[in-house]
Amino acid sequence: MKVRSEAFEDGADIPSKYTCQGEDINPPLSIEDLPEGTVSLALIMDDPDAPVGTWDHWIVWNIRPNKTIAEGSIPGTQGQNDFIQSKYGGPCPPTGMHRYFFKFFALDTFLELKEGSKREALEKVMEGHILGQAELMGKYKRK
Repeated sequence: MKVRSEAFEDGADIPSKYTCQGEDINPPLSIEDLPEGTVSLALIMDDPDAPVGTWDHWIVWNIRPNKTIAEGSIPGTQGQNDFIQSKYGGPCPPTGMHRYFFKFFALDTFLELKEGSKREALEKVMEGHILGQAELMGKYKRK
């Protein structure tokens, strides 16, 4: 599995359009080489550099195994992020440069999980169903 974005390269800066200082919408994402048997995808976007520990920005599951996720879209069922919202929350670091990981999981099933559930609940129901995973990392520092 591979994850890419036409908005930024892996390891490069995320354009401000996709942050709290811009439109605060998700960047376009493409997923390649899905494992055979993939029924759905799950996505966790997080910031491991947050001062309080890893900060969840976007939690989504039951994404159809399409090859792309459009900019500013809602591709599946959304969970609650650490902004206490069930939607995309773009990079918004309080200080310094932070890394943001878009982590995709190819699953062999659709998940029975209530909208607004938290990351821990998602990770629990994914256990035993992960066929593959890949990630894309972008960086952002407030201007």
